[in-house]
Amino acid sequence: MAIDITALRNVSSEAVKEAARTAVTNKPDTYKETGFESLLHTAIDNLNITNDYLSDAENEEVKWMLGETENAHDLSIALQKASTALQYTVAIRDKVLDAYRELLQMQI
Repeated sequence: MAIDITALRNVSSEAVKEAARTAVTNKPDTYKETGFESLLHTAIDNLNITNDYLSDAENEEVKWMLGETENAHDLSIALQKASTALQYTVAIRDKVLDAYRELLQMQI
């Protein structure tokens, strides 16, 4: 059962915005992602987004230190985005590792 997220408005999460954009496009019938494959692609995309936020924060710090910008607000926003994205990524990683460890301990 798929949930239609295309009607969502005023969403600040880049992952949700990207999912809404890709939900509108149709994939060819010859190629359909499986549940795990879709999950893996989403995880990789989220890692790339987190990496982009970290890079943006580092670039803003360098600009601030070199005196190329006087706007501390952009630096603060970039640092907060990077921090939040990294915390989210670490939390997801921890949950995945916990689930993996639990699977390893299951008796067959």
